[in-house]
Amino acid sequence: MQNTAEDISNAASGHKANLSNPNTSEASKAHSKEVLDQMPDQPHYGKEEQNVSKNPNQVAGGLKAAINNDTIPESGTQKAQEKLDQM
Repeated sequence: MQNTAEDISNAASGHKANLSNPNTSEASKAHSKEVLDQMPDQPHYGKEEQNVSKNPNQVAGGLKAAINNDTIPESGTQKAQEKLDQM
């Protein structure tokens, strides 16, 4: 195992699945719990650099869509409008 963020995430998923599987032994569940307790709280998936800059046109499009979406509460549309005005 390389211990990349993806490897850590995959291992955590397997141990979480083991804990909820009724067909695994109590010893196996205890081991999975120990491993999960020693893992970082929230492994990061992917590279951190990926979200450094966002395409402003896509951000503006998403904000405009939120403003015009009837299922979004008024407070959400107001926040979207404020963010759009700041761009």
